[in-house]
Amino acid sequence: METVLKQKKQMIYLPLIVLMFTQIGTSGDNAVLSVATNSLITALNASMNDIQLANMVYSLCAGAFMVAGGMLGIIIGWKKNFRIGVILAIVGELMLAISTNVVMFTWGGRLLVGLGASFMIPSVLGLIPGIYSGKERVFAFGAIGAATGIAAAAGPIVAGFLLDAFGFRVAFGALAVYFLLILIGSYAIPDVERSAQRLKMDVRGTIVAALGLFLFLIGISKISVWGLITPLQAPFTVFGISPSLPLAALGIIVLALLVVMEKSIEQKNGCALLPSSFLKSAQVRAGLFASAIVFLYLGGTVMLVNPYLQVVGGFNAVQTGIAMICVGAPMFLASMGVPKYAAQIHPKTILRIGYILLAVSVIPMALSLQENGVSIGMYIGLIIAGVGQGMLSSQASNVVALAVNERDAQQSGGIQATARNVGQAIGVAVLGMVMIFTINANLDSGMKKDNQISAAVIQQEETKNVSFMSDTAFISTLSDIPMKPQEQQELVRLNAQARMHSTQYALYVLGILSLVCILSTGGITITKKNRRKHASKQRR
Repeated sequence: METVLKQKKQMIYLPLIVLMFTQIGTSGDNAVLSVATNSLITALNASMNDIQLANMVYSLCAGAFMVAGGMLGIIIGWKKNFRIGVILAIVGELMLAISTNVVMFTWGGRLLVGLGASFMIPSVLGLIPGIYSGKERVFAFGAIGAATGIAAAAGPIVAGFLLDAFGFRVAFGALAVYFLLILIGSYAIPDVERSAQRLKMDVRGTIVAALGLFLFLIGISKISVWGLITPLQAPFTVFGISPSLPLAALGIIVLALLVVMEKSIEQKNGCALLPSSFLKSAQVRAGLFASAIVFLYLGGTVMLVNPYLQVVGGFNAVQTGIAMICVGAPMFLASMGVPKYAAQIHPKTILRIGYILLAVSVIPMALSLQENGVSIGMYIGLIIAGVGQGMLSSQASNVVALAVNERDAQQSGGIQATARNVGQAIGVAVLGMVMIFTINANLDSGMKKDNQISAAVIQQEETKNVSFMSDTAFISTLSDIPMKPQEQQELVRLNAQARMHSTQYALYVLGILSLVCILSTGGITITKKNRRKHASKQRR
């Protein structure tokens, strides 16, 4: 009897292993692209703008259709929805591997992989409430958070090895095989019972949601390139200002119209792309904030720490990947360990501790920055951040699932995945603005206080838009300004200081954002103990 129960328990966790590997795989494509820049430029005759566009197409496509993927899952079934996403990813990765030009790479491969992610990720988060309950559900959500940690730690290292040893075509081809194995593994996933009610896909809401999210995400993500108010490298202007904020504002207006529209659709059809329970529940919002801040921190780490390690510290891809293990390993351990060993602690408390750890982590990271590299404090900060992210990941999805009925809990995968993308986009935009404005302000201030730099050089340098760059790139930027060797040397020193201080400011902003999110935890009132009562209220 005990043997039978043990075998049954092992079979229960087999689907979770498949879902964990899926979560890791969805990060693999971006990991390969992040280290394949030079290979793509050479093989496909691509420019840096082409690479940035390829990266953006995936993010915009995935982000815009995540909510729709969440609703489609409850209509056609999560297993079928999951498999559609995996098949799209396989075809997309194969297209990336055989691409002969950057157009095929971007609008063929990256587009298909992005669409695949918009099916897969909501399905992963939707299958867990359908398969697991109670302690098993909490553990399963923690395991998915742990998979994110594994991807953050191992992704860059594995991608770097494949790129260095075999090239980008083999790397993307390996991902196609990886997703093929996941497709085979999907036979271990049980069928989740669909709603007895005949549900209708909200096509109109899907179009409006995709449009609103697309406008918001592209506007917010291009602030650092197009400018906040004053146009920098903008393709067009809106009444003489950068299009970033107008596009983001238009996206918010469209999404606000979606909220109004979805109320009538839900009353008419009994279901909607955006159920009212998602909007009314403070606990759902708390869970979405937690999901968003985890990916905001992951994106912030890639944006702030990785470039500093590589550009200033001289780290190669493998060394940078090893540093990221300091985030990924503790994130994995906390995501898996907290549900198992701290199940008696209220989710509100765990989330608050996680937010505090994230805020504290930026202090040693910021203090570790030096003009020519980093000290050991960087690794200490990354470890603390990893623990904080793991604690948030272990609770975020379950907090949402506890607050709504079973059908909405499954559908919430789409909105949770969207929160991740939006959180990361907002984080990158805010941190990008801080970096751009402070690095130029610090450099201008330093020049004016320095007696070794002439007024003529200062005047010409102020016309330059300096971004985060290496000393060599900075010297190249100043190559058209006549100056003495000692002036150039002094400007390089001032830029190194400005670069360091701007990164410190951005890290502190990252910490402040996590502290602000603590305010959302007050709405968490539904726990496992009283969940059954809450569910019965929703059915009435």
